[in-house]
Amino acid sequence: MPLFPTRPLRIQPYFGHRSRSRLVLSARALRVKEANFDRQSTLGAIGTMLGQFISHEVAGVAVTLVVHGKDGPILSQEMESDEEGFVHFDVPLEPEWDLPEHPAWEVVHLHWNAPDGVQEVEAHVLAPGCDGRLAVISDIDDTIIETGITGGIGSVARNWDRVFAQMPGQRTVVPGAATFYSELGGAGDSGKADKPSEALVATRRPFFYVSSSPWNLFTYLVAFQQMRGLPLGPIKLRDWGFNRQTFGKSSHGSHKVEAIAGILAMYPDMQFALIGDDTQGDLPAFANAAKAFPGQIAAVFMRTVSTEALSAKEQDAIDAIRAAQIPLWMGEDYETGLEFLAANGFTPSGETQQIVKTVDRVDDDAADAEGQASG
Repeated sequence: MPLFPTRPLRIQPYFGHRSRSRLVLSARALRVKEANFDRQSTLGAIGTMLGQFISHEVAGVAVTLVVHGKDGPILSQEMESDEEGFVHFDVPLEPEWDLPEHPAWEVVHLHWNAPDGVQEVEAHVLAPGCDGRLAVISDIDDTIIETGITGGIGSVARNWDRVFAQMPGQRTVVPGAATFYSELGGAGDSGKADKPSEALVATRRPFFYVSSSPWNLFTYLVAFQQMRGLPLGPIKLRDWGFNRQTFGKSSHGSHKVEAIAGILAMYPDMQFALIGDDTQGDLPAFANAAKAFPGQIAAVFMRTVSTEALSAKEQDAIDAIRAAQIPLWMGEDYETGLEFLAANGFTPSGETQQIVKTVDRVDDDAADAEGQASG
């Protein structure tokens, strides 16, 4: 029996993205009230967060994706929501659609039937621009948002309030992240993502996010990014269904590998800077990307958070990234990482080659300084 049978059905669109030949967009059919992320009492915040997880997904809902041109609809495709309420559109664009000169958010529409007639919601699709060849793929937890959960069940107990009782405006952004991401091309007015009718303004470079957090937290994470001045972009989250395929550490790692591979395969002519941390399997996932997509990884930036020694798998990943001659930075704070971007006049409009030169030179300078100190 439905948990919330009287709540109206709504379709929650997620951020999509497209290339010249494909458009990818996911959404979810739910019976859940829209979240209010204004600052609340601890009890109220816990109730709001529980509401994000205790949702009633609706299967069998026919959802139609419609893309409008100047003279009317130019694309229409219908899908039925699965048992978890998801619809995943992956639409070939034939003939191919030109990309805009600069990165841009494009608006599409989702339609579905309700007792009071056909309903519609707008969704955003990111189109990378033709003016650049570099994009960014970033982790979220402990890469842009502090969780404190880096040491097993004990750290979860110590930091439960961050995860379960704080609204987006109360959460702590990783120090220096906003400036670092801005320097990578993430500056720009991100607009109001919770009101799709107000068009989003894309950043100078396209950003994508890959996280093992559940899809239930999409609106929460977007609100956090907006409040902290972080660039918006498509977010690849994970279905936390309670089965062997979708729950646990193994699926955590495979989700990131598959999500990153999907993005890289969709944009074979672009290079990507990868940003993560050492707490959630980012190093092996990034090494896998370097091996599977040679030439597409411009640089890897890793925030070191864990106090534990690197595992053999992580050390192998570092060796593989360096063997591929991909610049690798590992440091505790983004201010140190910013040196990679600021050295020798790096500008946000610089392309992949400039990042590589900058990172290599900073590495050489650091090695020289270490040699002088030891001498």
